[in-house]
Amino acid sequence: MGRWFNTEGPCVQAKHYMILPSARLPEVPGLVARDRYFVVHAPRQSGKTTALQALAAELTASGRYAAVVLSMEAGRAWGDDLGAATRAILDNARSAARANLPAELHPPPWPEASDGAILGRAFGAWSWACPRPLVLFLDEIDALEGRTLISVLSQLRDGFRLRPADFPASVALCGLRDVRDYKAASGGDATRLRSGSPFNIKKSLRLNDFTLDEVRELYGQHTTDTGQVFTPEAVAYAWELTRGQPWLVNAVAAEIVDTMGVPALTPVTAEHIDQAAERIIVARETHIDSLVDKLREPAVRRVIEPLLAGKTVNFAPFSDDLLYTIDLGLIRQTGAEVEVANPIYRNVITRVLADSMFAGIPDQPGPRSAPTADPPYSARPSSSRPTAPATPTRPTRPSSSSTLTFRASAFPPDTW
Repeated sequence: MGRWFNTEGPCVQAKHYMILPSARLPEVPGLVARDRYFVVHAPRQSGKTTALQALAAELTASGRYAAVVLSMEAGRAWGDDLGAATRAILDNARSAARANLPAELHPPPWPEASDGAILGRAFGAWSWACPRPLVLFLDEIDALEGRTLISVLSQLRDGFRLRPADFPASVALCGLRDVRDYKAASGGDATRLRSGSPFNIKKSLRLNDFTLDEVRELYGQHTTDTGQVFTPEAVAYAWELTRGQPWLVNAVAAEIVDTMGVPALTPVTAEHIDQAAERIIVARETHIDSLVDKLREPAVRRVIEPLLAGKTVNFAPFSDDLLYTIDLGLIRQTGAEVEVANPIYRNVITRVLADSMFAGIPDQPGPRSAPTADPPYSARPSSSRPTAPATPTRPTRPSSSSTLTFRASAFPPDTW
């Protein structure tokens, strides 16, 4: 069986079409070479774990490092039970090392220590026993909260001065949010630290969405393998509808190739892209359901609702609500304005908010999230079809300007 467009879990190069991590996070090898501790953050399902696993494999294959991705997800269930959370994380760390590293790079038995010191002691023992500098990518760091998160960050800070001989030479904290913005609070409330961060990190990397060229490269891999062509208009339209969000880019192509079953001898056109996008929205795929769930959060609604209403709202560039909604990948900043991240998200958000307005009101129109009678792509005037810019911009964190302004919409309602 040949490769396919992956929408479930990390990508494997031998099985899936993918953009190499060296292109998406080119700074990482240089940071590792300088024994740096840093943050990698990105919205859910943006290819973060795929990139981290590939980078770890490349670093280990170089013969210079022992690099591995450790998921902190195992600690989530234990909340503030520091000892139980840490031991669950270390159990997963041993399994990850056995699966991804040569035997001589595996960790030794973990030393005995108090609950508040066991992680640091374990990482220290592993570093001392390992014949190469140890590099750890701590994925899903934001799964931790409260005392457990504070303890983990504090132990890493304390061990930092002992690197590389007696502590990991380089550590990357990887998650949804920029860890510097976290306040460890019950319920995972992502607000700013009211005091200095327990982990002093100066370098933070955001894994950006695909550029138009990267979408073209990804779809081109399918063409190389199967001979099926994505027309230039189709590629441009796919990028415009998704703005390069990795899951959406793959999901649209997978819908066309696997679900709609467009024959390999038939070129993929903009009409196919349009049909696939609508089908994904109506089917409420897991990624879309997660988006809908986030819209229930008050912090998100405070940003999204005035944006969709077209109101001019000035706000501080470091507003907690704004930063959180950007980190979720729901909105993006373009200069001094903020807009919904892409037309597909805008379509979903508009339908969900319309549903909530009509809920419980008799004799009102049916939910917009039901299959619609919107005209197909071919029935829409060509002038309404978005045209991808020659040099697409990447999303950024808010600028240092005193205020930012909501932008009602970059995407006219008659397009999406």
